[in-house]
Amino acid sequence: MGKNDQKDDVIYENDKKTASDDVVMEEEAEAPEMLVKKLKEKIKMLEKEKQEYMNGWQRERADLINYKKRVESEKLEVIKYSNENLISELISVLDSFEMAFANKEAWEKADKNWRVGVEYIHSQFLKILDENGLKIMNPLGEKFDPRFHVAEAHVETKDEKQDGIIVSVKKKGYMLNGRAIVPSQVSVGEFKK
Repeated sequence: MGKNDQKDDVIYENDKKTASDDVVMEEEAEAPEMLVKKLKEKIKMLEKEKQEYMNGWQRERADLINYKKRVESEKLEVIKYSNENLISELISVLDSFEMAFANKEAWEKADKNWRVGVEYIHSQFLKILDENGLKIMNPLGEKFDPRFHVAEAHVETKDEKQDGIIVSVKKKGYMLNGRAIVPSQVSVGEFKK
């Protein structure tokens, strides 16, 4: 045999199929199915991971929105009460006006034009304080509330309906934007049988 004849024999022998060759071909046939299965598992894992990232991102976004709202609310609250110290100091001026007006005898002796001018200044002052959120509390006839009132005295009453009701106001209180900054000093009715 010549050199070429040997090559043909080798090629011929490689073309022969054996039992082991059938197993190799089955594995090659199963390999695409395994690959598809593995890829499907990988896709499921990636989808789950994507959903976890999406949920985390959405939670963080909601937290950021809530944080911004809270900061804005706190900012408005600070602005709302930022002038509380100034207004608290101005209340003493308002109380001085009230004391001057309370002394009727001295007030009536003053020149009428001067009284009108002072009353006008007083009304301007009240208007400015009101525009800045200050309200005067004159709780006569209201139910006593320790958040807004200080009971200076208890007055015995025979009327059961007057129990716990403010029967006189010794000093008016002041509320700034819904919060008592100076409580009213009051006398409270107390029912006794």
